[in-house]
Amino acid sequence: MSALVVGLASPDHTSQKVWGLVGAVGYTCAALIAARSPTAWARTPAVVAVTGAAAVPLLYLSLIGRAQMEVGVVERAAELLFSTGTPYSPTPQAVRDFNPYLPGMALFGIPALLFGDTPFAGARVWFLVAFLAAVAGAVRVLTGGGSLPAGRSGAAHLATTGAGAGLTGALWLVACPVVALPLSIGGVDPPVIGLLCLALAFTQRGRAGRAGLVVGVAAALKWTAWPAIPVIVAVLAVRGGRRAALRCAAAAIGPAALTIVPAVLIDTGAFYQNVVLYPLGLGPTASSAQSPLLGHLIVLLLPHGKAVTTALIALSALGVGVSLLVRPPRSTVAAADRLALGLLLAIALSPATRVGYAVYPVVLVVWPRFTARLSGDRPATTHPASEPPHHHRTVTSRLCIANPSPAACDARRRPHRERHRTGTRHSVGADGSRRAG
Repeated sequence: MSALVVGLASPDHTSQKVWGLVGAVGYTCAALIAARSPTAWARTPAVVAVTGAAAVPLLYLSLIGRAQMEVGVVERAAELLFSTGTPYSPTPQAVRDFNPYLPGMALFGIPALLFGDTPFAGARVWFLVAFLAAVAGAVRVLTGGGSLPAGRSGAAHLATTGAGAGLTGALWLVACPVVALPLSIGGVDPPVIGLLCLALAFTQRGRAGRAGLVVGVAAALKWTAWPAIPVIVAVLAVRGGRRAALRCAAAAIGPAALTIVPAVLIDTGAFYQNVVLYPLGLGPTASSAQSPLLGHLIVLLLPHGKAVTTALIALSALGVGVSLLVRPPRSTVAAADRLALGLLLAIALSPATRVGYAVYPVVLVVWPRFTARLSGDRPATTHPASEPPHHHRTVTSRLCIANPSPAACDARRRPHRERHRTGTRHSVGADGSRRAG
């Protein structure tokens, strides 16, 4: 239904209209198949939804050469980077001349610079490749890093099952309208949110250095990734201690600094106009990102509205930062929720924003909850004083290997626990009865 609304409400000859009309057919077919499927959230309707709502619109739009304006902006940024050393125009005039993204985003335009105007060298295709690679990496990290007690064959079976569930979840993530739309028309946000998902996966596994490196790469692409750095550092400080938090922070600052500092030094004025003033709607040229959200309404209705929205964004960022100190998140799900809240406030209060930015809070709320179950990440359990760890590992594993259900294991352990407490031994007679010895 949402795809059909987008298709009917969008102007003619736009990529959004093509996606809406084609995607509506794909979602309808997926819904019909899902209604006949005995399993909720099965893989087959997910494949149909991804094919109809993402793959087919992307292929068609690539062949006819129609894309979101961001694709052209990124490809021109790559040309400027190679010709002037900075991806920013020093004298931007029209909306298309501005590049509101951080320098790392220009890398997605290099294939078009090298191979020309061919359908599969455009930046849109590489946005998709980066997003899929990041999500696949997140699934691999979460399904391949757990410790499984059922032996090598049981571990391989469970890992395969987890990988299959992860693939199905990734397909449903791609099929989500707020993800499928920017993937098809060439939005720049999917690679950023994909890297954030990968960074959260490393965080859940306790790999602080890798989490920091990935979120640092995301921070080199767009400002929307920067709030993730303090959030991930905070949750790692709780789970891994100060050393893990410092390792993550150092790894995150490195890639961001290596890409941003040279652009600032080469032409500070161009960087400030393109990356600071224009995204906030504070420059002489109005941003094309206009949506009737709270920040845009404040600018229209209140005197000095831009200053008011800037102050409100600063206050909301300060409030989220204080919450990280007062009550830091203790899990990746809580960290993703905190990050989603901060980004949602920034999106709502910014005078120049898009409804499409909803991809950030939606994915950050939904995906970590799925991966928390997928990874089987549970806190360590302590053994009771009456049953030492050695006894638990040997007796319990032998009793429960045939029937691993908790009820059966508890029933089979009960005679052994009683015998351990009382010191009574039992013998089995010829007739199968148990006698105290």
